[in-house]
Amino acid sequence: MNTSHAKVYVLVHGAWHSGHVWDRVAPLLTGAGHRVFAPSLTGHGEKEHLLGPDVGLDTHVADVVALLAEEELTDVVLVGHSYAGMVISAVAHQVPDRIAGLVHVDAMVPDDGETVLDVMPATRHLLDLAAASADPWRVPPLPERPAPAGLFGVTDPADAAWLRTMLSDESARCFQQPVRLDNPAADAIPRTHIHCVGSTPEGVTRRPVPETQPDGTPSRVWELRSGHDCMVTVPEELTELLLKAG
Repeated sequence: MNTSHAKVYVLVHGAWHSGHVWDRVAPLLTGAGHRVFAPSLTGHGEKEHLLGPDVGLDTHVADVVALLAEEELTDVVLVGHSYAGMVISAVAHQVPDRIAGLVHVDAMVPDDGETVLDVMPATRHLLDLAAASADPWRVPPLPERPAPAGLFGVTDPADAAWLRTMLSDESARCFQQPVRLDNPAADAIPRTHIHCVGSTPEGVTRRPVPETQPDGTPSRVWELRSGHDCMVTVPEELTELLLKAG
């Protein structure tokens, strides 16, 4: 592991999860000499009670921007899993001077003005189901499926049981609110894409990563043999890639 200089990692969880999903990765990064922050976004983890219909993508972007400011963090390796690809992309455009690099872990990669529904149209089915419920704004987590799909790609019973302890509903507004990517200064931030190449849920298609990054350099795309929640199933392998990306 590269421990030549300390880095700051901010690990942002995906939809329905909490910051605790990184509990197996964070100690590996700190053990390598780096600072790690893994916040729970509004409506999740210790902030689950704050979930409401007004919580949206902008709320979660503001969560991360506030953390960077409150902790006076700079040269941050900003890591986003799944839905958090939307979050970290917007954060980079709001505070590009604080970001050393972006790492998309099996994550959405939006264009300016897009929503989660644009990036991953299969999400529409979840919102349609929620719309027919008593709380149409509340979107429950994806159901567990037989292996190899499992629960977000987690199939080991003990791992799945642990993962269930940190899952909670998401606000529909998170999937409907467009992302704002309008700061040219963010183009200079290097990006790394880590694709989990284990099981892929039926109907989900990964958007291809452009061959070049916004700064004109070749895109960096790595593959990780894992289901979607790789921080649960292969934390050591993921950590090695995060250290390499940073």
